[in-house]
Amino acid sequence: MSDATPPPPAQPRNPLHGVTLEAIVEALRAEYGWRGLDERIPLRCFAFEPSVKSSLKFLRRTPWAREKVESLYLFMLRERQRAQRRG
Repeated sequence: MSDATPPPPAQPRNPLHGVTLEAIVEALRAEYGWRGLDERIPLRCFAFEPSVKSSLKFLRRTPWAREKVESLYLFMLRERQRAQRRG
């Protein structure tokens, strides 16, 4: 009998599956900039001396803020898909 745990089920339809929080923050920063992020989600970590490191520290400890950031990331992905379809 093996002590290995089975791998988690694949989630092919979950766009957040396999994406790190750091990758999400980096993508949003590249898309909107720190000022744009603060306008969309007013958080101190985006407004005052923003950095990826400080943002990650805050978001990892604050579930409601992380949910907002993940929601904005999903919105950004949907908008990119719409723009691609339009041509």
